Amino acid sequence: MEILKVDHLTKDYGSGRGVFDVSFSINEGEVFGFLGPNGAGKSTTIRHLMGFSKPQEGKCEIFGQESFSHYDKILKQVGYIPGEIALPDGLTGKEFLKMMSDMRGNEDPEKEKEMLELFQLDDASLRQNCKRMSLGVKRKLAVVAAFAGDPKVLILDEPTSGLDPVMQKVFVNYIKEEKKRGKTILLSSHIFSEVDATCDRIAIIKDGRIVSLFNADDLRHKTTKNYHLHFLSKEAYEGFLAKAEQNPDFKIIEKHPENLWLGLLVDDKNINEMIALASAYPLKRITNIKETLQDYFMKFYREDKNFGGAL
Repeated sequence: MEILKVDHLTKDYGSGRGVFDVSFSINEGEVFGFLGPNGAGKSTTIRHLMGFSKPQEGKCEIFGQESFSHYDKILKQVGYIPGEIALPDGLTGKEFLKMMSDMRGNEDPEKEKEMLELFQLDDASLRQNCKRMSLGVKRKLAVVAAFAGDPKVLILDEPTSGLDPVMQKVFVNYIKEEKKRGKTILLSSHIFSEVDATCDRIAIIKDGRIVSLFNADDLRHKTTKNYHLHFLSKEAYEGFLAKAEQNPDFKIIEKHPENLWLGLLVDDKNINEMIALASAYPLKRITNIKETLQDYFMKFYREDKNFGGAL
């Protein structure tokens, strides 16, 4: 069952800024990763999904309701962490949490207490004026506010930005627990580790367009492997290369004759054939290079000198 849907969303701010024909949907109980560097269009998409902005083209829906027209109803059912934390002046942390629970109409003191303890927000922190809090405390307060009502849907835009490594780990572990409870989660991030650790499917966005959408397990368990073969002599290197280039089951992706090694893509079903061929030539070593989420992501950004905050 689809819970969130972005359908051909376009918002053009000019000069190449905005989002263009963005489409994806998120099923009930799924954790969906939205991966891209700062400025790629993640937050713009999320603001439209939350109903804060009206699309030029396309539409966004949550629970089958068009977001812009029903944002007040949606806000009561969704836990949301914005990418930029702007808390109201004149309110303490405790007053801010009370305001948020009143707006949602789903006060849950026990859940709120659990979250405050988990993210180490004590009474002294909650007595501070929101505007004077450190970035880390503001971010933790936003996390608590989003989760305190125990919503079924969570839309999280760079949720760990400003958190220290310990709190980032706490957050990731908590997302895993919420996933087990069947929550539907959109996790927008530029941090590969937290996306890879939690998400079922992942979309990569670049310059406001989705450039890849895939099942995370397909990348983790892909059958095509990358091997680096290092040879002991020029003759061995050239001999293997000549044979491999004639075989349609092998794909040469790198050649380094000066260092006597090459990169080869081979499907698991053809690995014995590759080993048999390689054994005919003096080898220094064969190394399986596992492709990570970061490796896959960089294929779309490798021409850029600045990856805009991707970590």
